[in-house]
Amino acid sequence: MTNDMQLADLPLPITTYFERSQGNQRKTAIEAFASDAVVVDEGRQYRGTSEIAGWLDRGAAEYEWTTTFLRAERDDDTTLVVNRLEGTFPGGIVDLTFRFVLDSQNTAISELTIAP
Repeated sequence: MTNDMQLADLPLPITTYFERSQGNQRKTAIEAFASDAVVVDEGRQYRGTSEIAGWLDRGAAEYEWTTTFLRAERDDDTTLVVNRLEGTFPGGIVDLTFRFVLDSQNTAISELTIAP
């Protein structure tokens, strides 16, 4: 894996997801995902853009948070990004690992798994 990457060094679909998944652009964050993408978060699986859009909306409605980029690593088909979230969720602070797999053209997120 390639270490010491900055957020700006990451593939466009990943930076698009992070830029748009908070604030007023949340509804356009879905554009970073392939139509058949899968997201796993808090042990639940969301398949396809309709379920993923619902997941994005629910998180925004339930909690408020800020994100601090900590680090990223990348190999041939997987990118790991670790962010610190601080907000109104239980515990208030957590470091989360976002595991991204892009489609074969590297133009969209095909898999995203989020875990502590």
